[in-house]
Amino acid sequence: MENTLLKYQPVTSVWEVTMGCNMNCTHCGSSCNQPYNDELSTQEALQLVKEIAELGVKWVTLSGGEPLTRQDLPELIKVLKENGVGANVITNGWLLPQKAKMLAEAGVSVVAISIDGTKEIHDETRRQGSFERDMEGIRLLRELNVEVGAITTITQKNIGHLKELREELIKAKVSSWQVQIGLPMGNLLKHKENIIRPEQVDDIIDFCYETALEGRIKMYPADCIGYYTEKEQEIKRRSYNVEHALWNGCNAGIRGFGILQNGDIIGCTSVRDKEYIEGNIRERSLSDIWNDENAFGWRRNMKKEMLSGHCKECVYGNKCLGGCTNTRLTMEGSIYGENKYCSYNVYLKKKMAEIATEVDANATLKKAQEALRQNEVQMALMLAKRGIELNGKDRELHKELYKLKGYADFMCGNYKDAEESNAEALRLYKDDAYAIKGLALSMYKQNKYPLEEVIQLMEKANKLSGGADMDIIHDLNLLKQENLASR
Repeated sequence: MENTLLKYQPVTSVWEVTMGCNMNCTHCGSSCNQPYNDELSTQEALQLVKEIAELGVKWVTLSGGEPLTRQDLPELIKVLKENGVGANVITNGWLLPQKAKMLAEAGVSVVAISIDGTKEIHDETRRQGSFERDMEGIRLLRELNVEVGAITTITQKNIGHLKELREELIKAKVSSWQVQIGLPMGNLLKHKENIIRPEQVDDIIDFCYETALEGRIKMYPADCIGYYTEKEQEIKRRSYNVEHALWNGCNAGIRGFGILQNGDIIGCTSVRDKEYIEGNIRERSLSDIWNDENAFGWRRNMKKEMLSGHCKECVYGNKCLGGCTNTRLTMEGSIYGENKYCSYNVYLKKKMAEIATEVDANATLKKAQEALRQNEVQMALMLAKRGIELNGKDRELHKELYKLKGYADFMCGNYKDAEESNAEALRLYKDDAYAIKGLALSMYKQNKYPLEEVIQLMEKANKLSGGADMDIIHDLNLLKQENLASR
């Protein structure tokens, strides 16, 4: 338990305080309507607030359902603040004209209003008259000096109207805007025609980038939008005011968790599957659940090689781990599925289509070598694979393609594949120093071979290179030092 405490410290939490809602939105992921009978009582909720504070959480987002339909919401916000925890609220805005003052007096930090388009689109999606009530709520909250944000779920119905909506939000003086992809869950399962296509993620990123450069409203693409494009990183640098903004993987069970209306603890409230519930605060304390060495195992033990498709061999895979978990779950049916809504994934598939037109293995090898010189290891890997498909009986070319593939695999973190590629190269020419070096390093990285065996291979590579390759000598010395330290 001590190691878990040191390794994982929650900073944020999303708490669905009720499933009761005064709307029935066409894209609602939770299909909210009436509150459930097992909703936490006020006394249970207040006890949970204390446990949240004791765990060290800094921010809690209160959502639903519609949290403003829960009568004790002001008390929860007030006690969270008294315990040093900031409270944000996500609301559909319908009740804001009556309850804006109540939220301000309770000490709410930020109120985020779900706005899904200009007036016509928004009201059709949610409820007639909703857009005007939202605008009134924004005005009242601003008068009360409460920070106001907007959240937009992007579907085919509104993706073409984001610029119009941006002007409406800026006119209303909304300070921040989060956009997220509508995923096939809840009510949106009944309207799959409204789900955007993977390639449209780049359209969203382009829009967010343009908006961020303008600087008239802070732009926050949600965790389901990315990853690893220069534009996405620039958006985050500007929004979060940080220098390095690379996606580091899903925060579920790492730096955050979700709370369902009945006290169930889950890594992310968007992940609705019961199998990912870690416990219930009616049965165990929040601290016991969070610090259980077996808790959130699906995320804390996630490794790149568990994923499928491009995610399994992606150069960013060890860092990214497939992006948004719920995107993979809802789109592919498994948390280990490929994230086809990743911008880099979309880019790779375009490049794959281009590479598939290559017809000459020698030319493909040269292009792969050039890609390596440009540090485009993923491209080099795809080109090497294509070259192997094209090559006939040229043993030398076969060896060189597999050596290059082994290097590209290694640089992408695909150590098992790198081992197999280098072994194939050595099958044709057993005394190739660089293939032996690649084999040794890929074996080492898998942590399943004796270090002495790895060192023997590296010594063989050093001997074959005449003891003149500084990279081989450097790696060999590091391996020997580690071997000595482990004794």
